[in-house]
Amino acid sequence: MPRTLALRRPVPRWSHGVVGGLLAGRDNSLAFIRLGLATAVIASHARILGYGGPEYAFTFSGGQVTLGNLAVYSFFVLSGLLVARSGMRLPVGRFLWHRALRILPGYWVCIALTAFVLAPSLYWYVHRSFDGLGGPDGPFGYIAANWAVATQRYDISGLMAHTRSLGVTHNAAFNGSLWTLRFEALCYLGVALLAVTGILTRARRAVVLITALLGWLVVRQAISTPFWGGAAKAGFLEVLYLPLVGGVTPGWISYLGFAFCLGMLIELYKKRVPVSDPLALVLLAVILVTLRYGYFYVVGIPALAYVLVWLAVRLPAPFRRIGARNDYSYGIYIYGFPVQQTLAVLGYPRFGMPLYFVLTMAFTVILAVASWHLVERPALRLKDLGGRPAGPPPGRPVTKPTEPVPPAACACTPP
Repeated sequence: MPRTLALRRPVPRWSHGVVGGLLAGRDNSLAFIRLGLATAVIASHARILGYGGPEYAFTFSGGQVTLGNLAVYSFFVLSGLLVARSGMRLPVGRFLWHRALRILPGYWVCIALTAFVLAPSLYWYVHRSFDGLGGPDGPFGYIAANWAVATQRYDISGLMAHTRSLGVTHNAAFNGSLWTLRFEALCYLGVALLAVTGILTRARRAVVLITALLGWLVVRQAISTPFWGGAAKAGFLEVLYLPLVGGVTPGWISYLGFAFCLGMLIELYKKRVPVSDPLALVLLAVILVTLRYGYFYVVGIPALAYVLVWLAVRLPAPFRRIGARNDYSYGIYIYGFPVQQTLAVLGYPRFGMPLYFVLTMAFTVILAVASWHLVERPALRLKDLGGRPAGPPPGRPVTKPTEPVPPAACACTPP
């Protein structure tokens, strides 16, 4: 028997292969899934921003999670998978450069439009004057507080707080969705540290230990809290102030970091992770049961990580073409909230949820398309500024060429 045949492992009937072989190139539905997740965040916010009611899935899950939370955790799982892939194939400096180009230009344009176009327009609409728009809490103060992907100020000149006091809006932020980006940035820095120390390529068991530690923090809280309501109710939420990213809470670091590390593990052990329809259906049932009856964060998040990867591989071919060339999901995520708040100030929720949601999606998609074609994609053309790297980073093993690899994504900032 030839050596190559002797080393080949048979594929079990219950499996279509392994993640390493089926999710290696661009022939997958990751872009479609990210578009769906970004839309889910908007749908979840529509209920609370437009009408002050609980977000979708909050009641079903007994307060454990909302549809928006589910989308965010899903984003972090996919980010862990794809960013780990990027970290293993790029020198750490170029890796960080790529990550900065993916997040910062679109983010900066978004907060600039919010501060200098949206806020003055709404301020005039509400007050019929620009008196009181300036000062330390005005547009320039908003930019100064938030430029480093560390949203420290959510309102501008107290406008949203004022409309909230009148019952016009139900949240005092112009863009509440941006809070996740600081945690995304922390995950990038963590991957860079693992890459520069060689852990990603030579000591991946350390990632298993890191994931286990974060998982233990989640389990620790769940043991003492019946049913368990998630990171927002964690008992270790004291704020830490870190360079660049500003104030962060250890509770959210552990929960979002746990999801991110699960995605990393799938990538690091992709040659051992089977793609199985029966297993995916069982884990989907696990997700629903834990959402309904408790302890979703302990059991449901790991199940969610597998189901997301399974969907990326097993969704029919038409879904693989959606978003493959132009990725609007980041723009949808960062512009959805301010569009919803604008429509709320203008009074559109009174016409009913269907129209409110349709108008939100229409304006958000327009902004997302503009952001991609005018800001994000031109910025990504600078990824190889100075020339492509001649080879793998020093100290990393040389591997044979494989299928083209899709650009690394991030949780709420898809590629």
